[in-house]
Amino acid sequence: MFEYRPPSEPLRVLHEDDWFVVIDKPAGLLSVPGIAPEKQDCMRSRVQAMYPDATGPMTCHRLDLSTSGVMILALNAKTHKNLSVQFEFRRTQKRYIALLEGHLEHDEGQINCPLRKDMDVRPLMLVDYAQGKPSQTQYRVLSRETYRDRPVTRVELLPHTGRTHQLRVHAAHPMVTTVGTLGQFNEDETTGLGHPIVGDELYGTATNADRLMLHASMLTIHHPRTGKQLTFKAPDPF
Repeated sequence: MFEYRPPSEPLRVLHEDDWFVVIDKPAGLLSVPGIAPEKQDCMRSRVQAMYPDATGPMTCHRLDLSTSGVMILALNAKTHKNLSVQFEFRRTQKRYIALLEGHLEHDEGQINCPLRKDMDVRPLMLVDYAQGKPSQTQYRVLSRETYRDRPVTRVELLPHTGRTHQLRVHAAHPMVTTVGTLGQFNEDETTGLGHPIVGDELYGTATNADRLMLHASMLTIHHPRTGKQLTFKAPDPF
């Protein structure tokens, strides 16, 4: 049975003003509270304690429990509504860094795998071309390395949609490609990479790392008051 053991170190604040705060979320910490009493410790509750005058729902988006990186929380209801709309209508830009098992053959491409909930095995998501929601991720290889004497590939992932577990499924799903003109590989029609994220206990092998090697390294938004475009970054810890 899973035992929730959130990290105890203080949160690292990347930015704060009267409207929102940006935090570098550590891996192992829930974004929002769970149902069980022992799962009330989360990003939202910790930020609420740091900013006791904050009002409204605060949480505008989420990162998986095992994912670290840039996360923004609103400090009032009006800001929450503005930021939530930005996320809903894809006016934000997100960048993730991940380590994938093995060495990828191709250097870049587009992943197109429609996703839906696996109703038989929750909380898993699965690829379903008939009933799944459109899900696209752009990827680019940064380096081919070794981790604990195993080959891995460091990649940049740019999600164009925001489905649950999207990056994890897109990385792990078997590669199915079409052949373009002159019999050449068509990178724009890759439907999966076939290389799970290192440490992924749901879609890969959890025994090869101490954590999920997925980090939200950059988030770009428009300031809810001024409209100015702002970019926040957090270096990956792996």
